[in-house]
Formats: sequence, structure tokens, C-alpha cells
Amino acid sequence: MDQHHILYEEVAVNGGNTALTLSTDGKLRWYDHGNVLRWLSLDREVLGVSIAGRQIIIRSFVEIGGSCIGCCGGGLVRKSVVFEASSEDSLQNLCHKIQGYIDSLGRPKKLFIFVNPFGGRKSASKVFINDVKPVLEDANIEYTLQETKYQLHAKEVSHSLDLTKYDGILCVSGDGILVEVVNGLLEREDWQAALKMAIGVIPAGTGNGMIKSLLDSVGQPCTAAYATLAIIQGHKRSLDVATILQGEARFFSVLMLAWGLIADIDIESEQYRWMGSARMDIYGLQRILRLRKYNGCISFVPAPGFEDLGEPTSVAVEPLKSKHRGYQGPKLDLESLSWRKLNGPFIGIWLQNVSWASEKAMAAPNAKFDDGYLDLILMWDCPKLSLMSLMSEMSNGHYVRSPHVLYTKVKAVILEPGSRTVDSTKEGIIDSDGEVLARGKGTYKCGLNSLMRYDKLQMVVDQGLATFFTPI
Repeated sequence: MDQHHILYEEVAVNGGNTALTLSTDGKLRWYDHGNVLRWLSLDREVLGVSIAGRQIIIRSFVEIGGSCIGCCGGGLVRKSVVFEASSEDSLQNLCHKIQGYIDSLGRPKKLFIFVNPFGGRKSASKVFINDVKPVLEDANIEYTLQETKYQLHAKEVSHSLDLTKYDGILCVSGDGILVEVVNGLLEREDWQAALKMAIGVIPAGTGNGMIKSLLDSVGQPCTAAYATLAIIQGHKRSLDVATILQGEARFFSVLMLAWGLIADIDIESEQYRWMGSARMDIYGLQRILRLRKYNGCISFVPAPGFEDLGEPTSVAVEPLKSKHRGYQGPKLDLESLSWRKLNGPFIGIWLQNVSWASEKAMAAPNAKFDDGYLDLILMWDCPKLSLMSLMSEMSNGHYVRSPHVLYTKVKAVILEPGSRTVDSTKEGIIDSDGEVLARGKGTYKCGLNSLMRYDKLQMVVDQGLATFFTPI
């Protein structure tokens, strides 16, 4: 046996005999009846192994060329290869070596799964049953399923969940359930241990910005198939988390904060949810044609290399309130940092933690998952035709090159939102991760309660705080 082989056994496959080998690089190789070499990567393609009599069944998820119409996610199909062992000893050796290699990869064995039946086009349950469940079963992954029943249900469950029973938490939803899970974990007394729990996302909502960012970072399409494979492979990465403070109110953000045009489109278009993701485009055009501008100012601590933007300023920093249990926020002496300030009016302000705000909008092309900075995008006075062109370039991130856009990186921000320039009796909406933090006077559904007031708030990022499943 070659010294690079972990396994070498004579087997039968498709009516012919061949040598089945497993090498130290994780490649399972054999010849088919046409003497054509076949192989599977245990790391990247093989889901699981099972035994039936003297047969060992290798279940895999493999990429095919072009699009795969009617199968689970573009480009990935489930396949099984059946090998027949020559003896019981050979069968046990095959199973021991192949399963042993898979076990050495550190893949999750048991998951807690949230399914949000109400999000997006209400397709999450169907996505789970058709696209996720069969693949988890192929991978021999046990799971506990929890359908969310109301807003903040996932946060409540995550806050009290016995995490010792699981290897990860999976959100079959848009970004909303994911944000609830992160907030629930951060409010636990054992938050430091809880944040080592890997979180995964399957796209089944309207925005899907987080999983789009993760999959796009390695050139993979944003489908349930690729997202599920990323969970099964078990690779992990850290993710920055931003703490938003206003008095005793706090919110933990993993995606974005928006005020002005983007927040207005995101929140006010909810009345057209039946349109699916098209609601953003249609309402976005309406908002551009009837463009609003907002008074206000933003103070920020620039990342290295961006110190020349704005004017120097001093700020009154929001102190951390000790009444909260769990994570208290980044341990930074904010008042000792060098702050800069920019005054409005603004069309909009956007703070991004990841590159994609949704499947269609690359909001921050230079964003990194764990660099310890937020990407700040400011839109200045802009003619409507130019703004339409600018917004159309969000699909590739080129809009940040516009002279009407300022794009920079920051460590901390203090936002002081004001009224609309043409009507001081009307204010705006502050949106974080798809949820309304604050509704000003005269805004959509302004009578509803919100977590914060339409007033000064502080946002500070903590590097690599959360743990996420990530594709290879």
C-alpha cells in the first residue's frame, strides 16, 4: 500500500471490481467499469456514509456544469455511490477509515434549527423540507427544529437554550432571525462561551445579506444548497459585532445601520411585501422621484488611512449602563480617540458590517468580516437622474465611486439625526439589520413603539466577536 494511502481495499462497483483508495489529502478514488478514474473529496463533497449488508454507501453533494434545473440549488446535486466489500472485515475497515476521516474534520453532529415561516415570501418551511432536511439526513446530522411563532421568539429561545447539546445554530430565514439569535446570545450571562457557538444561515427571506456576503466571498451562488453545504463542512470564521447605544437601550448589529434614503426604502416598502424582493426596486424608484434630504451630523473615529475626512471634533460619549446582564460592549476609551465630524444635509447614511446588504445590493465592496471596522457610506446632494444611475450600480458596488458618495471605514460613530430639509415637522427612520430602531415624527407607522428615540445614538464595533459557519 502506498504510504500516502489511508485506505486500500478491493471492492465491487457498478458490476465491476476496482481498488478503492483514500489518500491523506482526503480524496476517495476508484475506477468505474469503463476504467475511468473517479474521485470524491471527503472535505468538500462527501456528506456521509452508511452501511447496508456488505454495501457501503457514500452520499455526496457535487457540483455540475451549468445550471441544475429542478435540483437543490444551482450547480449542486446529491449523488450516492455504492461499493460492495469483499468481506465483513473489508467492510468494517472501509467504514472505519472513511468515517474516521470525516469525523476528523470537526463537522457539526447536532444542530438547533430555527425556521421562520413568516419571513420573505413565507417559503422557509418549504426550503427546509425540500433543500435542507434531505442533505442534513445524508450527512447524519441530528437536529432540533423550532418554528418561530412571533417577533423576538428566536431571541428568547437563544437566550435560554442549553448550548451544550448542540454544535451550531442554523437559521432558515432572512437576516432577521439571525440578528435575533446574535442578540439573544449576547444577552446571556455566559455570553463569552455562547459566542463560540457557530451560527449558520440558509437564505429564505427577503434580504439574505449575510449569507450572500459569506458565499460571494468565495465565488459561490447564494442558494440553499451551497449554504447548507457550508454548514455541513463545519468551517468557521469570526465576525465583527457592533453595539448601538442610546441611554439604557442597546442593540447588537451584525449587518448594517441605515438612516435616510436606504432606511426609508427598506422599512416603508414593507407595505409591498407581497412583491418579494422587487418591492425594494419599485419603492426605491418612488423614493428617488420624491427625494427627501435630512439635516443632521455624524461624528466618527476613522480607520487608519482615512483620517483626513471631515473636521476634528470632540464628542460626549454614551457611557455603558451596568444594569444589563451579558455582553456590555467594546472596552474602548472612546473619548481618547481622534473623532472627526461631517454635517448634513444628507440623502442618506449607511454603515455596513458585511459587503452585501441584500442579495441584490453590494453596499460595501471593501467590507471585511473581522477587520474591526464598519464601512461608512454617505450620500450627498445628488441630481435625481444621477441618483438613479448610482442606485443601479449597487448590484456590483460601483456606486461608491460616485462623487456624490463618500466611502470610508470607521471604528465608532455618533449619529445625530435631524428633520427633513423641506419640512421640519417630519423626521426620518433609523434602521438596523432590517429592524426599526427609531421612528421620527411624521414617518411610516410613527405611532408604533421602537427600541430607541429618534435622537443621538452611538455605534461601536467589536472585532471578531461572533462565530459563523463559512464556506471553504
